[in-house]
Amino acid sequence: MTDQAPQFLDVKGTSIALRHRKGDNAPGLVWLGGYCSDMLGGKAQHLDQWAEAHNHSMLRFDYSGHGESGGEFKDGTISLWLEQSLATYRAFTTGPQILIGSSMGGWIALRIVQELIKAGEKPAGLILLAPAPDFTQALVEPALTEDQKNQLATKGYMEEPSEYSPQPYIYTKNLIEDGRSNQVLNGIIETGCPVHILQGMEDPDVPYAHALRLVEHLPVDNVTLTLIRDGDHRLSRPQDLDLLTRTVEAMIAQI
Repeated sequence: MTDQAPQFLDVKGTSIALRHRKGDNAPGLVWLGGYCSDMLGGKAQHLDQWAEAHNHSMLRFDYSGHGESGGEFKDGTISLWLEQSLATYRAFTTGPQILIGSSMGGWIALRIVQELIKAGEKPAGLILLAPAPDFTQALVEPALTEDQKNQLATKGYMEEPSEYSPQPYIYTKNLIEDGRSNQVLNGIIETGCPVHILQGMEDPDVPYAHALRLVEHLPVDNVTLTLIRDGDHRLSRPQDLDLLTRTVEAMIAQI
């Protein structure tokens, strides 16, 4: 794989790090990572290798407070990360694109689609891995302990141990409150494109019932849901990565 140094895009004073691989074949791929993840993760790297091998463009980037981007993580909200995602998308993509969103990136991807449709545009396809739309309201808030509620009220943020990092997850009061204005599971979601969801049934962070709920809000589009019986939240095993690229290839053939 050709090594890529990051490029940087200024979005309202914040330096957003990105890697953009050019390719001649359509559609291009756009990677949207999860909460506390970055564009150097296994799935993003695997897709970039596939894109290079098959001459497709590939765009991946870090939200503010993530990876190589500037900004403070604690200042992040869905609205802010959506704004950065749209700015990067518009600056670096041309022609049809498949949006590929992992976990929180699935929520961001769905919001991007809504904003594109408002502008008279639409993606070529949507692939969602363990998608976590509305996770602040649907998954975080219902599980808050009294101590965590007190932390939010007094400090403006709360911490939760992470299985994926020695550093705890931090959820801010602003993130949770802003999430309410970005909810997508409160009505019909129209994407205007094929949708394929990959969901592990052993996911401890986003239960597969959440993916089933999402499907209920996508009644208009061509939606495929693949449940991986022994899959976890990361879906980064060799067989998961193989399934991901086969899903990309199938969607390209479909569109």
